[in-house]
Amino acid sequence: MKSFEELLEASVAEHGHLCAGQVIGVRMAMLGLRLVGIEDPNAKQSRKNLIVYVEIDRCATDAIQSVTGCRMGRRSLKFKDFGINAATFLNLETGKAFRIVSTEESRVLADTCAPEEPGPYRRQLIGYQKMPDEALFRIEAVDVPLQVTELPGPTRKKATCVRCGQVVRDGREVVSGNEILCRPCAGEAYFKPI
Repeated sequence: MKSFEELLEASVAEHGHLCAGQVIGVRMAMLGLRLVGIEDPNAKQSRKNLIVYVEIDRCATDAIQSVTGCRMGRRSLKFKDFGINAATFLNLETGKAFRIVSTEESRVLADTCAPEEPGPYRRQLIGYQKMPDEALFRIEAVDVPLQVTELPGPTRKKATCVRCGQVVRDGREVVSGNEILCRPCAGEAYFKPI
């Protein structure tokens, strides 16, 4: 695996700016990869065996994507909108999975890790780089049950909405009574037609 500095530099280039979220995301990804036993996430075999679930749509997620190479388009990056700065790393080959959560206590600890830095922003930016993993993160081994329709690779299931005719892939259709519906027709749209 590349060094923290190299991974942070690449992540910042993709994300557009350096921030504490980038530091946390790079460190979280490096730790997650170590825990699930993946040395080089960009190796062909690793790309097939790694799935990462992110729980927030913030800066750390861009860093995790940059470090791991996981992408939504490859179906190896999954988004669970929990609003928690956390990610779960799953090695499909071994079944090992770990959920890593950024601790709120680390914000306070950043002040003691970088007291020479002016302002809380700089103390977090530098402090998050210095503090040990155990202070920055809460780690737990987890089980991630997967359906075949959630795996990377080609579409394994298609259904057609009986109301609008839209094809729905990967088991994301809704069955209501005897009807197969897409989520918008089932009333689960995030948008409203005008």
